[in-house]
Amino acid sequence: MGLSLLAVTVLLPSVAAEGSSDRYEWAALGDSYTAGLFVGDPRPALGSAPRDGCDRTAGAYPDLVGRALAAHPPDRPVHLTDVSCDNAAIANITRERQQPTSQVQPPGGDPAGWPTVDPQLRRARLGDRTDVVTVGIGAISLPFGECLDLTLAHISCAAYFTNPPEGVEGLDAKLAGIRDEYGRMLGAIHRAAPHAGVVTVGYPAILPERGSACGGGPTQLGPISPADIDWLREDALKAMNTIIRTETAKRGDRYVDLYTSSVGHDVCAPEETQWIEGICGDAEPFWPATVPGGLPFDCAAIGKRATLLHPNAREHANAAPLVERAVREALLER
Repeated sequence: MGLSLLAVTVLLPSVAAEGSSDRYEWAALGDSYTAGLFVGDPRPALGSAPRDGCDRTAGAYPDLVGRALAAHPPDRPVHLTDVSCDNAAIANITRERQQPTSQVQPPGGDPAGWPTVDPQLRRARLGDRTDVVTVGIGAISLPFGECLDLTLAHISCAAYFTNPPEGVEGLDAKLAGIRDEYGRMLGAIHRAAPHAGVVTVGYPAILPERGSACGGGPTQLGPISPADIDWLREDALKAMNTIIRTETAKRGDRYVDLYTSSVGHDVCAPEETQWIEGICGDAEPFWPATVPGGLPFDCAAIGKRATLLHPNAREHANAAPLVERAVREALLER
């Protein structure tokens, strides 16, 4: 099969809604954990007109799965439309436009200069001809970034979000919001693509099974305390994965568990077995070294880049066969 089968046709009309009877249509939706950010060549390529500030790369699991399906297709070729986008929230899948903020060659040198993009359901042109939809979304609603800010201010993240100050959304409220939005999102996907199999993708083991395993440096979680790491893992990350799994099961859809296979490969694992890069980590040369938001971490000084707790190529390689299996199973039922 030719490489044309792997084309990511984000803004072209010949995508999932219009489809073709001689190929399957697969739409990949999601956030930075789907997009890939820094794990391969940018998609679209740097300097090309279609760049949208969403930071998709050729090393991300949708692209890896696309290659595997092209090499060993089911009864028909599979055409991938990947519209995942860094910093996407659940609402950006279904109803809200998104403002991309990529620091990689932004228009006029200003990350705020990217044009807003349509909700991903619309960008992917889901419709009657869509055969399978994968979606990985939700983590931006968890307080990972806020925990780093609070720790730098010598405030316990767990205490702050368990009993939040007036006007601050606590973790229980955040999780309730994720549950409600995720269920409504799945309903919207099924309405938009009524004949498609829907596959949800959970999140990997970002954090160690013991917070004390972290050494506190910028290549891990910085100054976040072991107690707060344990709280983030159990009360936030695992709880969100449970919500995703439960909402998926309610609708008879498929859930891909990335957590189990990645335990022991978290951000605080030894570098050679680490599948999640820390605040500062290894990335492709195009990726910036400056940590956004004025946080006091100098990644360039230690020969690293601003990876901000994202999966590296090893985790995308771990995710790819798990997602591929789910996609193939969904297509078998077409």
